Amino acid sequence: MPERAAASSSFSTPGASPDGSRAFLRHTVATLAYRAAKAIRHAPPTYAEVRAAPTSRSAREILSHMADLLDWALSQARGEERFETTTLRSWTDEVDRFVVAMRAFDQFLASEAPLARTPEVLFQGAIADALTHAGQLALLRRLADAPLRGENFALAEIVPGRTSLEQAAPRAEFGR
Repeated sequence: MPERAAASSSFSTPGASPDGSRAFLRHTVATLAYRAAKAIRHAPPTYAEVRAAPTSRSAREILSHMADLLDWALSQARGEERFETTTLRSWTDEVDRFVVAMRAFDQFLASEAPLARTPEVLFQGAIADALTHAGQLALLRRLADAPLRGENFALAEIVPGRTSLEQAAPRAEFGR
């Protein structure tokens, strides 16, 4: 079994950011924006309240949690770590809050401000969790009788800094 201290040392050094890792982190945020936007855009009116099971989160609750995760990531990056579960709002307000949270986090990453946590820690926590939830939103589209076309995301036009719902058209959707 590898030694824990040796394995985790590169992940615990505040501000450590090897060349390119901050740019890669911005790319992951842009990937999140692209994938989440695909699930959110043109969703039917009933989509916000669709659930996979009676005790699971609705699409609106998932999106709210995703915005909370991005707020948390920003607080970690700034060295002011806090996680808050915000009061649930309307679907439109949650969509807006999610976009604002993505934009704020991306703008911080694009700045010269030092990171208080490593890019690896920021990714393995909030961003990875949010990407998982983007997949849940896509699944809920199918349950809402509004399925999304599968896509070869490796060919998608993903651009760091593009954090709105306005994304490039898919380049390689399946079934076309």
